[in-house]
Amino acid sequence: MTYSPSSSRYDTMQYRRCGKSGLLLPAISLGLWHNFGGADSRENSRAMLWRAFDLGITHFDLANNYGPPPGSAEENFGRILAEDFSAHRDELIISTKAGWRMWAGPYGDWGSRKYLVASLDQSLRRMKLDYVDIFYSHRADPQTPVEETMSALDHVVRSGKALYAGISSYDAKQTTAAAKQLRRLGTPCLIHQPKYSMFERNIERDLLAVLKKEAIGSIAFCPLAQGLLTDRYLNGIPADSRASKPDAFLKKDDVTEAALAKVRGLSEVARARGQSVAQLALAWVLRDPCMTSALIGASRVEQIEQNVAALENLKFSAAELARIDKILAKGTRGAAKA
Repeated sequence: MTYSPSSSRYDTMQYRRCGKSGLLLPAISLGLWHNFGGADSRENSRAMLWRAFDLGITHFDLANNYGPPPGSAEENFGRILAEDFSAHRDELIISTKAGWRMWAGPYGDWGSRKYLVASLDQSLRRMKLDYVDIFYSHRADPQTPVEETMSALDHVVRSGKALYAGISSYDAKQTTAAAKQLRRLGTPCLIHQPKYSMFERNIERDLLAVLKKEAIGSIAFCPLAQGLLTDRYLNGIPADSRASKPDAFLKKDDVTEAALAKVRGLSEVARARGQSVAQLALAWVLRDPCMTSALIGASRVEQIEQNVAALENLKFSAAELARIDKILAKGTRGAAKA
C-alpha cells in the first residue's frame, strides 16, 4: 500500500515556538523509545507513523540506543522514512541523542566528543540521513568537562550533521552551564528534554525558570508516566501492558495503590472536562508556556489519535488546578518512577 499523507494534516495541530528560535514544534510529538525496535511489528510501526503525520505530528524523536536491540529503532525508522516519507523530509523534525551506553569499551558512553560525534555518524547511517534536525546530549556527564560536550554539539551543527543542539535530563545548574557554553560557541541551546508529568514535577523547582531565562524550548518525555497516568491499570495489570513486560521501565511494583488512588481522583477531574486521564495529563503538562511539546509513546494507532485529542481542551481554571494539586499531594509523590 502506497502512503499518501492527508491533505488536511496541518489544519488542527497546534504548533508552538521552541524558545525564541524560528522553529515550531507540534504540541504533541511522537517518541520511538518503545514499539519501534527490531522486536516489534514494522507494519504497526509504519501505521503509527502514517497516522501521526496525518494528524500533524511532524516531530519524531529517537536516540541511538532505542530498540530493542539498541539501534534498531533508528534502522526501522530509516527504512520507513525512505519508503514512505522521502518526499516529505523537509516537513519533518527528526531528532536523535547520545549519552547512554551504546557499544563496548571506553568510547561508547557518556559525553565525550569522541562518543557523541561517532554516535551521530552511526545514527545517520542507520537512518540513511544526511542530517538530523536536533541532536541531543542525552545526559550530563560528571566526568567530562561541559566545554567538551558542548563543543561536540557545536561541531556537529557547524559540520551540517545537525541543524540544532539540545540537551536532555540536565538539572538546572547543568543546564545553565551548558547554555552558557553553547552561547559562547555561537550555537544556542534550542531545547531541553526533561522528564515531566503529574507524577514527576522536579523541574518545577528551578529548571523551568532557567529555561525561561535562557529562552530554551522544552519537550517533556514520559508525560503519561510510562502509561500509569491512564485508565489502563485501574483494574489490574493487563497482559499486554508495559508493566507486564520484564524489560520495561515501568515495573509492577510501580503500580501501587497510592498511585492508582491518585489516578482515580484525576479521572473524576478528567470526566468533568470531557477528557480521559491521559488527555488530562497531557493538557496539564502543556499548560505551562515554557513547554513546547509533550513527547508521547504509543503501541497502537488509536493511542496516538486519543492523545492528540487532548489538544481540544488545554485551558484550566484555577479551581481545576487546585483540585489536581490536592489529588497529587495525597500520599507519597513520585509513586511512579515514570
